[in-house]
Amino acid sequence: MTPPVVPANWPNRAASRHIACGPHLWHVQILGPKLAPDSGPDLLLIHGAGGASHSWRALVPHLTPHFRVILVDLPGQGFSVLGDRARCGLDAMAQDLQALIDAQGWCPTAIIGHSAGAALALRLAEMRPLRAVVGINAALGEFDGIAGWLFPAMARLLAATPFVAAVFSGLFATPAKTESLITSTGSQLRPEGLAQYLTLLRRSAHVDATLAMMAQWRLAGLLARLPQNAVPCLLVTASGDRAVPAATSQAAAKAMPRAAWVDIPGFGHLIHEEAAEQVAPLIAHFLAQSGAGA
Repeated sequence: MTPPVVPANWPNRAASRHIACGPHLWHVQILGPKLAPDSGPDLLLIHGAGGASHSWRALVPHLTPHFRVILVDLPGQGFSVLGDRARCGLDAMAQDLQALIDAQGWCPTAIIGHSAGAALALRLAEMRPLRAVVGINAALGEFDGIAGWLFPAMARLLAATPFVAAVFSGLFATPAKTESLITSTGSQLRPEGLAQYLTLLRRSAHVDATLAMMAQWRLAGLLARLPQNAVPCLLVTASGDRAVPAATSQAAAKAMPRAAWVDIPGFGHLIHEEAAEQVAPLIAHFLAQSGAGA
């Protein structure tokens, strides 16, 4: 597999590398003063569907003084290369992430996940010992009513239709439509952030992998097991999130034996990009309490 070219102005570009593991070619960034494998603690960050490593650009500087921070682009998204299109569901992605972690000798004491990345973090917590999980606007709910069958069916249809990703990129990857898409989540990003999402939308491989992830995404098993998931977990929401209601995380926190929920008013689904200075202290305090930074 040929690694995609990461743009020169991509956040933390100097830390980018590609790692072949399993069926995929992963785009990874490792940051912070604790760069040696044995210097830990390691902190793994997992973006949401349709995102990439760039989404952590504002939060990373708050974390690197204390952690070796590892950012991973999910298979096919960002600048990773999807090696098996059938492995875009929750369990398969978690298994492939587990294989990558083990192959690289990473030892994350905690995982931070945004949106669907939070579900992956909780699934990994069932597979390996972790001291903490942080979910930011965690996508931990199933669709209700007609959306429960209509949206997944549409995603499966789109994902199976040849050339749909290229058509989508051609039609929707414009500055105005990108800004409209981000605004629809309740978030307001600066021009450079919008430009980075536009870069992703112009990559048909990224769009194709995101559609495949949507089509294969199933959460019922994970949600049913939440009462047995004893990892300390902090779920941070933004009351202005139009993509995932804050009540979703509130309900998940109630279901888990060692989870807490906190809401920050005034921001949207991408709060970690909009207001990292408000999210970071909550994360730091929680990781310190849970012993993830020890």
